[in-house]
Amino acid sequence: MRLYLASTSPARLALLRASGIEPVLINPDVDEAAVAQAAGAPLDPATLVQLLARAKAEAATSTQLAEPLDGLLLGGDSVFVLDGIIYGKPHTADAARERWERQRGRTGTLYSGHWLIELRDGVPGRALGAVATAEVTFADDLDDAELDAYIATGEPLFVAGAFTIDSLGAPFITSIVGDPSTVVGLSLPTLRRLVKSLGHEWPTLWNRPGAL
Repeated sequence: MRLYLASTSPARLALLRASGIEPVLINPDVDEAAVAQAAGAPLDPATLVQLLARAKAEAATSTQLAEPLDGLLLGGDSVFVLDGIIYGKPHTADAARERWERQRGRTGTLYSGHWLIELRDGVPGRALGAVATAEVTFADDLDDAELDAYIATGEPLFVAGAFTIDSLGAPFITSIVGDPSTVVGLSLPTLRRLVKSLGHEWPTLWNRPGAL
């Protein structure tokens, strides 16, 4: 069973590869801000990530590859919530620093949305979605020098919440309540349940050397 990943996230790709899956990558080319704005009223975090995950997956179904899409296509999106405020990617060093000054020593929630579409010979069929959450607690002794050094790497600028748990940001996180892969941007247990709900077995996705 082929898995298509409608995402350009290196973290999601690495996560799938580590679990034995080499997905076909598709750039969904979705204007996230426009999709959220078109929804009208402000959305709660779970509804927002589910909406964006679905938009990315559905946009990717029209991608033209050498062969028609045949398998399962996954779209995903993540946001971080602290004090009821939804945070996506900061994009600038100033925004990343402002967020870290708020969140160090505190706990927030990472929301990860998933939308899985079944395709046969290029034709979309059944689809399911789900949202996973995990609580993340940050170190309370993170000093300004460490924060400056972390921001200077550029890593926190392009990830939801301005942090990672699978790279340079990991030492600044003291605990996670929930599935750790959710914080990376893709909940593997949630994806497995969606795959099974569509009538497929998880091991049929394994296609990397060593997984078979």
